[in-house]
Amino acid sequence: MEEATAEAAGPHARRFGLPVATCLVMGNIIGGGIFVLPASVAPFGTISLLAFGVLTVGAIALALVFGRLAERLPQTGGPYVYARAAFGDFAGFVAAWSYWITTWVSNAALAVAAVGYLAVLFPAVGQHKAAMCLAALTVQWLPALANLAGTRYVGAVQLVSTVLKFAPLLLVAVGGLFFFDPANLGPFRATGQSPVGAVSACAAILLFSYLGVESAAVSAGEVRDPARNVGRATVLGTAGAALVYLLGTLAVFGLVAHDRLVASQAPFTDAVNAMFGGTWGGTLVACAAVVSMVGALNGWTLLSAQTPYAAAKDGLFPKVFETRKRGVPVAGVLVTAALASGLTVYNYAVGADGVFEVLVLVTTFTATVPYLLSAAAQVYFLLSGQSARVHRGRLLRDGILAVLAFGFSMWLVAGSGHAAVYQGVLFLFAGVLGYAAMSARRQHAAA
Repeated sequence: MEEATAEAAGPHARRFGLPVATCLVMGNIIGGGIFVLPASVAPFGTISLLAFGVLTVGAIALALVFGRLAERLPQTGGPYVYARAAFGDFAGFVAAWSYWITTWVSNAALAVAAVGYLAVLFPAVGQHKAAMCLAALTVQWLPALANLAGTRYVGAVQLVSTVLKFAPLLLVAVGGLFFFDPANLGPFRATGQSPVGAVSACAAILLFSYLGVESAAVSAGEVRDPARNVGRATVLGTAGAALVYLLGTLAVFGLVAHDRLVASQAPFTDAVNAMFGGTWGGTLVACAAVVSMVGALNGWTLLSAQTPYAAAKDGLFPKVFETRKRGVPVAGVLVTAALASGLTVYNYAVGADGVFEVLVLVTTFTATVPYLLSAAAQVYFLLSGQSARVHRGRLLRDGILAVLAFGFSMWLVAGSGHAAVYQGVLFLFAGVLGYAAMSARRQHAAA
């Protein structure tokens, strides 16, 4: 059981209800990538919509598995908790370590990406590296401060940012269908590849659009009635994000001519301009993108602190990560924000070609390691017949979902590429020394 309720931590701590938990999932899945996604998949033709459908099935299967696991183990930490319960301390540490790497590197990437949109609203931001770096750091630390203020404010920011960013997205996704012109769609298979080859190639770009499905599970300790609400929030949030992705991409395909869309740098801007005329679409999309990224950073900052917190309680991470105030693991937020800030400063100061991009690509691998371990844990619980963790009436259905989720996670790993897998494994192995030190300390304390 979680050691204390969020309410007990004071007026600034509050457990998330189903709406906020759902917004946490949706907000973390949908960052800023959606604003360029239609142009990214346009070269493959409208078959990319089929790839979206295939990936959505896998993502929903993974979401359902997280929901089932949260029913049995409704604790903060999500994949870390599941892996440790099934396979022991080392597997739990690997899940926690890899997920933590993902969160703080991704936070740096989101902040750097947000600067590009801020420069549209405030051109002076993009004129000097120092101004760009300062803007990126500000975008990182504002969500961190919201987290330090307490879970009550985290939930409020997440709810407001999700509503604000979805308003313009839904304007295009739904309103754009009334301006839809089938002549703009272009060919079904624009690359000349086989259907399977085209779907696979397109999926390599889309695979990482669903990272974040685990958000409610990781924060299960802050969710009211987690055994009931984590699963619902995970499925609702994933389905909602999938609907926005699919409708938004379809609408943009029908609003912007295919040859223009392939070369577009701002497809949603072009779509808004096609709907209403004028050139104000760029400002609207830039505002929505900044709000989207700040909201995603708000959610990811919370998640970046939750997994080390859960591992620290079990002696697998340094004890400092167990420090908790106003319902939030304070040390985890501060350390993660500091690491992300350091990486951001390095990116602007050194500017080494490809270094930052490589690190971001590595996170696409490290993010899937906890997914694989979680799906494998569910398979283990089902096959081992643990009555406390298996609902016998749902055995077959849960088994099929677990296998689908595991296959989806493997596809994520394959899609990250050989270089990312190689370097991601090095990142994971670097943590083994830390595990050895923490294990030795626990053994010494127990002696």
